Amino acid sequence: MRRSSILRTTGIALLSVGAAAFVGVLVVRDQISRHQRNLFSSQALKRFAALGYLSGAPASVELVQLLRDFCTWEPNAILRRRANQILARMEDRLERQAGAVPTGIAG
Repeated sequence: MRRSSILRTTGIALLSVGAAAFVGVLVVRDQISRHQRNLFSSQALKRFAALGYLSGAPASVELVQLLRDFCTWEPNAILRRRANQILARMEDRLERQAGAVPTGIAG
């Protein structure tokens, strides 16, 4: 009886941890999509927060294209300058990644 009680408690604990992890994943996905939407918000503070979030995101071609569009669209010079800094850093990362890819040619 005691052993089954321990197994039941362990099972409930593992189920709770799994459920919490699932909810965490959903929250993170929501935050990512929200920040991408807020990049073109009418409120400068939301755009600033979205830039801050995107600055920590891994560099990708899609994100570089999004930031280029944002730099063209952004009316605020301070936010445009920040976006250009992030864009330059991401383009540099992508160039370094492309340069580090082996060509597969044996020499």
